[in-house]
Amino acid sequence: MTTAIAPQPAALTAGDRCDRCGAQAYLRVELQTGGELLFCAHHAREHGDKLREVASTVQDETHKLSATPAATED
Repeated sequence: MTTAIAPQPAALTAGDRCDRCGAQAYLRVELQTGGELLFCAHHAREHGDKLREVASTVQDETHKLSATPAATED
């Protein structure tokens, strides 16, 4: 017996831009109707409730905004 695993969406990159303002996107919303929207953290918070109503999946990478970079040794 095999188990099917749903493919993971590709990580958002600096090239992915908010559909509302053009800033770097940290949220990908796949719509129930088949489309895709990208949002910066600001617009994701502003429209979050409505987006979740119409989304089939939400990929939230806003945690990257508070991540601390690793220290480097000189």
